[in-house]
Amino acid sequence: MISTLPHCSPRSPTTQPPRPNLPIVHAEAVDERTERARSFARVAEEYERGRPGYPDDVLDLLPLPPTATVLDLAAGTGKLTRVLTRRYRRVIAVEPLDAMRAIVEREAPAAEALPGRAEAIPLGDGELDAVFVAQAIHWFANDAAIAEIARVLRPGGVLAIVHNETDKSVASPLPAAYRERLDVLFEDRARSPDDWREVVARGPFGEISDGSVEHAQVSDRETVLAFALSLSLVAHRPDAERHQVMDELGSVLPEGDYRFRMRTEVSWAVRQISAPVS
Repeated sequence: MISTLPHCSPRSPTTQPPRPNLPIVHAEAVDERTERARSFARVAEEYERGRPGYPDDVLDLLPLPPTATVLDLAAGTGKLTRVLTRRYRRVIAVEPLDAMRAIVEREAPAAEALPGRAEAIPLGDGELDAVFVAQAIHWFANDAAIAEIARVLRPGGVLAIVHNETDKSVASPLPAAYRERLDVLFEDRARSPDDWREVVARGPFGEISDGSVEHAQVSDRETVLAFALSLSLVAHRPDAERHQVMDELGSVLPEGDYRFRMRTEVSWAVRQISAPVS
């Protein structure tokens, strides 16, 4: 998501292939978007508790063999990482925030957890069969990140964008007052600067394919509130304001279990053979 970080691949740095022309991020370029991304560090455990997981069978939709080497980019706490480790031979998770990456290491020990960001992935050219991005593409829907993703993918490799959505065809289990308060919060959400599909289309990728898998999650009251706290539009607020928001949400959410019908949507495109990506 944010900071440039040193290479931490299992290979020795002396044997790491050169990585020319990588974009440089200067301190003055840090904006509100970056600050919101950094706010996940303060709510890492709430993110782990509140965010839904992904069904294993969503991977059945993708043209990838079990022998693949794959990357979970901007892995967060590794919600998708642990699904990937059950399917693929080698799984790498890149996450810039130490607090989030520590949970990846705890919950998905079979994966290699590395610091890094989308614009500077600490892996060699063509090293990967797939790059997965779960719930994070809006943080780096830019040409520099897509070029870097293309760099680490072999020709024929797959970029897969994964995200969970609640099924809006059924009534929400949440009380109306709770939903109304959330709607007010979401009105304050900043828009992404680019639509990720347009950015991917400008890169060396083929046509984007789409699929989805339905699943469900049952959350108790504390898990529902943890999800709310894990949203960047809540987490980035000053302490007093954040506590006030959570008190307001808690006051309109009764004890009990809440069953959410969900859909995991996956979109993927194949890395084409093209001129080297700079």
